[in-house]
Amino acid sequence: MRTMAFRLFVFAILITVPLLAQNGNSPSRSDQDAIVITFKDGHQQSFELSDVAKIEFKTTSQASLRGNRGMFAGKWQVGTGAGSGTFYITLDPDGTATKSIGPSHGRWVVVGEEARISWDDGWHDVIRRAGNHYEKVAYAPGKSFTDSPSNITSARNTEPL
Repeated sequence: MRTMAFRLFVFAILITVPLLAQNGNSPSRSDQDAIVITFKDGHQQSFELSDVAKIEFKTTSQASLRGNRGMFAGKWQVGTGAGSGTFYITLDPDGTATKSIGPSHGRWVVVGEEARISWDDGWHDVIRRAGNHYEKVAYAPGKSFTDSPSNITSARNTEPL
């Protein structure tokens, strides 16, 4: 909720600043099509808006979630890879993992932008973002995370922790 409020605040500023600037001395057209960033040490840097593809604001809590288990912890509904069946994978913040089918115990770690799960039965799964959704990538016993996957199915965190 705090992230959404922050984004709305930044959006309001980005919309309001050009409107306020029109009431005073109008800057040149090129100044209106730029964003100026003032750094903590006081220096400023200007960027042409036509050169900017994306602006991201990361708070301390968001940055820490990317590097730890927070963004993956929870109960995930994933496909079996054999038709339309699904099962659940639960990733606990302490690094333990359980699944609702087969031998159910494993360990997981975050590597880059994905959760890598190693199951006691030899299977390996990866949960990662794929565009605007998540997917579960499964590797059969004897395969590693760098081999071709055995199957790829959708994944959805039904109960984030």
